Amino acid sequence: MKALIISADSFEDTELLVPYYRLKEEMIDVDIASIKKGKIKGVHGYEVNVDKTLDEVNPDEYDILVLPGGRAPQAIRKEKLALDIAKSFFAKNKPVAAICHGPQTLISA
Repeated sequence: MKALIISADSFEDTELLVPYYRLKEEMIDVDIASIKKGKIKGVHGYEVNVDKTLDEVNPDEYDILVLPGGRAPQAIRKEKLALDIAKSFFAKNKPVAAICHGPQTLISA
């Protein structure tokens, strides 16, 4: 099983980190995707490495999508590729977890 987390700068730290580490505890591979490579920073200062840019993501490679909240969804929801990824998960009836402001991306999709 493989999970995809999509986020950007100003994510809510616990809403990204807790699902990330909980999935890892279950031995699930997790990739973090964002608008650009490098690191993204949470509102409380935690930084995480971006594994893939949105254009590098193939949704067919993942079994679950996680969309953390914070202010990051304000940027993510404007990215056509992020919306296409979310639509793909719904079209294939795959689980999607959207936390706090994360559903903004789903509304835009």
